Amino acid sequence: MSDPLFEVDESGEDVTRADAVATSAELTPAEKAATREEHIRLAEGALVRADDLVAGYVPGVNILRGCDFYLQDGELVGIIGPNGAGKSTLLKALFGLIPVRSGAVTLRGEDITSAPAHRLVQLGVGYVPQNNNVFPSLTIEENMQMGVYLRSKTFQSRFDYVTELFPLLGERRKAKAGTLSGGERQMVAMGRALMMDPSVLLLDEPSAGLSPAYQDEVFIRCRRINATGVSIIMVEQNARRCLQICDRGYVLDQGRNAYTDTGRSLMNDPKVIELYLGTLAKAQ
Repeated sequence: MSDPLFEVDESGEDVTRADAVATSAELTPAEKAATREEHIRLAEGALVRADDLVAGYVPGVNILRGCDFYLQDGELVGIIGPNGAGKSTLLKALFGLIPVRSGAVTLRGEDITSAPAHRLVQLGVGYVPQNNNVFPSLTIEENMQMGVYLRSKTFQSRFDYVTELFPLLGERRKAKAGTLSGGERQMVAMGRALMMDPSVLLLDEPSAGLSPAYQDEVFIRCRRINATGVSIIMVEQNARRCLQICDRGYVLDQGRNAYTDTGRSLMNDPKVIELYLGTLAKAQ
């Protein structure tokens, strides 16, 4: 049985659903917005922009295969899709953590393709990885100090900002990060990334492994951070919850764009529901 998300064109090259549909029928709005032509039009003036990215971890094996992305100033954009679609790979490519073999990433129009992490942090990009994202032997306060080591004189003002968002971090500032629960560690990781006053925050699976209560807390905090003026790119396995809070969403498949639209529109898109959100989403 052929994969409904994966077809082969006449030349024998694999194409995504959006590519295949474009040759045979009228595209839905979410499919049209995911095309290269529409990306070029819609991404004009974007805060962060990725064009036709090809990237991967192993030489000769590409996880991203012509992926486009953009983030406008003030947006919270979610990235969802099946396992292996390239979601976390896209985030790592944006932050220069994996080789970009072709394509480009820009920040405010400046080329930052494969730029080192310290330069990106100085330019206002924060990154919170999914795993190993705190210094367990250090206190919460010391973790925050590590987050602002490039601008140590701003520690107190930034710490005040972070503890206003995450009061627990102020209350337990002397506690070792290694003694905290998974949800509390996630707060530390996000807080540390915010210490450098980023304009863009990259979050890789922020709710992974957390209890339902802490998952809700993380999503609430993400909206609150976004409301302070920080633009957010979030990769999330909890697709429905991600789409509920994001301004726009991307559905990746086979390392390329399959759909993009507002979070609400994607939640109600019959194809996205059938292919990615499952029967649970139909009942929402």
